[in-house]
Amino acid sequence: MPAVSIPACAVAVPAQPDPAIVEVAPEPVAHLSRGARQTVAVGILAVIALVAALYLAHSFFVPLLIGILGSYALSPVADWLEARRVPRAIGSALILVALVGAMSWVAVSLREETGTMLEKLPEAARKLRQHLVADRASRPTALQNVQEAANEIQAAAADAGTKGSARAPVVKPTESTAWLRDYALAQSALLITIAAQTPVVLLLMYFLMASGSHFRRKLVQLVGPSLARKKEAVRILEEVDMQVQRYLLVMLLSNTLVAICTWLAMAALGLEQAGVWGVAAGVLHFIPYLGPLLLAFVSGVAAFLQFGTLLDALLIAGASLLVAGAVGMVFMTWLQSRFASVNAAVLFIALLFFGWLWGVAGLLLGAPLVAIAKVVCDRIESLKPVGELLGR
Repeated sequence: MPAVSIPACAVAVPAQPDPAIVEVAPEPVAHLSRGARQTVAVGILAVIALVAALYLAHSFFVPLLIGILGSYALSPVADWLEARRVPRAIGSALILVALVGAMSWVAVSLREETGTMLEKLPEAARKLRQHLVADRASRPTALQNVQEAANEIQAAAADAGTKGSARAPVVKPTESTAWLRDYALAQSALLITIAAQTPVVLLLMYFLMASGSHFRRKLVQLVGPSLARKKEAVRILEEVDMQVQRYLLVMLLSNTLVAICTWLAMAALGLEQAGVWGVAAGVLHFIPYLGPLLLAFVSGVAAFLQFGTLLDALLIAGASLLVAGAVGMVFMTWLQSRFASVNAAVLFIALLFFGWLWGVAGLLLGAPLVAIAKVVCDRIESLKPVGELLGR
């Protein structure tokens, strides 16, 4: 039989791939599922709705938070009285009576000094303006030089655009301070609203302190029928309550000590209305970093207007910072050893947020709220990543 020749083209020989030009298939890109995207969108909308509600209903939330934080701060005193066999309802009433009595005594004692300070406030502002005008007249400031350069550039552009016509006059912009007046009026209205709601805040504090662990038992019922989960919930609530109560009580004591020491320091240095400056120091000490700096600046300006020398102004400002630093160093060291410390950057961002949200009241409430959130997140397993973010 004759040999049959098969053409080479009839047999398909698989070509060997060149290793130099082998293409690697791209890995599939992970995409969020439709349910996950919906969950994220709903979460973002919920956060926006919450912020809008907090902003619009600030006249309700601010007194409510003040009452809750006040009850937490004074609950250790009520527990101490209850341990001495004083009924909790009576002990809570005695605490509030003592608190109102102390605040009334301070207000009556400082009424004359506060009135004198408010009467001198326009004159002090006038003196400050005269000093600034005199300094500006002696030599131009950097802002004036920049403004003058901008006016000249504008004039040159106007000359280049109008051929042969008269030079267009340059209108200098006028600086308006209406925003400052509106902001001051808005914050004053908010503080007056809070002061008008003081009886409601005191009643809320009384009911929360008198109830004791009633709400804690109610919250335990929400975790389910499991005994182990109830025990874990009780342990977490007790730990959070203890930490928050200690934190707020120590903060209240430290601010009171700052107020008293600042009062004595300003009186020793001869600054007028020293008692008012002491109360302002105690209130502003609730605002970390910004509060003591603001008090030092304002008291330094007041000292400069009273004594007329820069050395006295620096002495008054330095004294206020020294008192705030000494007391804060002692108490904050104890707090950081017994309490969860908050990241300084996170705290500053929180102060900016709450200051925008509620104004002056937000600055006062921002630091305690962030510290409490840090404690709660550290003791709940699912929220520990948030606690790590808030911590140092």
